Amino acid sequence: MRVFAAANFWRVVRQVVFYVALIAVWQVLYGLAIWKPSLFPSPQDVWRALRSSAESGVLWSSTTASLGRLTIGFTLAFGVGLTVGIACGTMRWIDETVGSLVLGMQSLPSIAWLPLAALWFGLTPTAITFVVLMGSVSAISTSARDGVRTIPPLQRRAAQVFGASRWQMVRHVTLPGMLPSMVRGLKLGWSFSWRSLMAAELIYSTAGLGHLLKAGRDQNDMPLLFAVMGVIVAVGLAIDRLVFGPAEAWVRHRWGLAQA
Repeated sequence: MRVFAAANFWRVVRQVVFYVALIAVWQVLYGLAIWKPSLFPSPQDVWRALRSSAESGVLWSSTTASLGRLTIGFTLAFGVGLTVGIACGTMRWIDETVGSLVLGMQSLPSIAWLPLAALWFGLTPTAITFVVLMGSVSAISTSARDGVRTIPPLQRRAAQVFGASRWQMVRHVTLPGMLPSMVRGLKLGWSFSWRSLMAAELIYSTAGLGHLLKAGRDQNDMPLLFAVMGVIVAVGLAIDRLVFGPAEAWVRHRWGLAQA
């Protein structure tokens, strides 16, 4: 326990030192005046823009709006991706048909779905949710499919010998066996969803962090742009550390993959 606490302490120290050094380099570059202040703001200017947007409530409302859309889109992507992935992993004919389509869709940029979503749903929040869904469902489906295929055939045969039904096979063999791969797939799908959401909001949205980026661009407010970009990165890191970090640690411990 003491070794773990010490390792965790030094990890935090290294991260703090790194970001402090990064800000120091940023300040040095600003002082060298390589770029105009209107194009490359100082850390103090960005901090003032961040504090101003937070005090006005715009930053919090924008973050809440983006996270709300992300939750809906990612939840739908999880449900669809899990279903398609399990079907592709268990039935060959579905994998040869639907699975090939899913693999092909991975090469399609998520923002390419926005024109189609706009025609189907209009310039509405539903269109943005659709882009988030399509941006991550392929990664989740592929991870679920690969997770099913890594399950030892002996486990399936043993369940069949004991008379397990199809639903019991999915519940007691498929889902637990695919979980390690699924956690990685969900993390990858989340990153795709977050980026898809920001791209869609940047093009069309009435509220959200992407819309705030667009406002900074339209107003030529570089400190606001830098501040919002920092918030987007911070939200991504927070979700990774608070949600997927503990989930991955639990999976490593549950499946005996944790380091001694």
